[in-house]
Amino acid sequence: MSSQQRQFLPPEVMDIVVPSLRVGGSAGACGLFMGGAAGIIRGAPPVWFSLVAGGQWFTLGTSYWAARLVAFNALGGEEKLTFGDKIKGSALAGAFSGLVGGSLRGPRNIIPGAIVCSLLGVGGQAFANRREAKRKEAEKDPSKNKGFWHSSWSPITALSDQDYITMLEEKLLRVEADIALIDDRIKQLRDSDSQREENAPPKEVKDDVPVEAEKKGQSQTGWRW
Repeated sequence: MSSQQRQFLPPEVMDIVVPSLRVGGSAGACGLFMGGAAGIIRGAPPVWFSLVAGGQWFTLGTSYWAARLVAFNALGGEEKLTFGDKIKGSALAGAFSGLVGGSLRGPRNIIPGAIVCSLLGVGGQAFANRREAKRKEAEKDPSKNKGFWHSSWSPITALSDQDYITMLEEKLLRVEADIALIDDRIKQLRDSDSQREENAPPKEVKDDVPVEAEKKGQSQTGWRW
């Protein structure tokens, strides 16, 4: 909107319309993609499915966010609301968007759409409340500022510098213990070899001449009488 057009709307309305259109535009873009994919899967015209889904998602996103902002402002402003008030406002906004979305699909879909969208609004707001509570807790105590890698859902454990040093020291101790065991085994083998040599019988001696020397003399002079 231009500056001249904004003059016809009060700032309170613009604070609701502009964010709602942004949310609706993002939802509509997702709807275009999902509608095209659904059309391809069903063998229907993907362009038509994409346009219909994009329009529905845009209507749901815009109506939900606008109703949510209105409900929050009516309850005293988002900054002053408790988590319970935010859940109430999101539930009302979800019901309103469900009514709007259901009316586009037919009278039979109004009540089911309101119920489903209301539950989705409550679930999404509960998740947002939990994240906000963790953020506030982390601001009070920086040591509790743990992300996904520190949570119980993470398959990977994030280590601090001290934990990593401790882990390396433990591995080094295990390696040194293995080396000591290998050294003891080598010493035992050497002791057994030396003991075997000491217990071995002496070489055969004939006329105080070793057998090797006798064989050498035989090879030079022939038979010895």
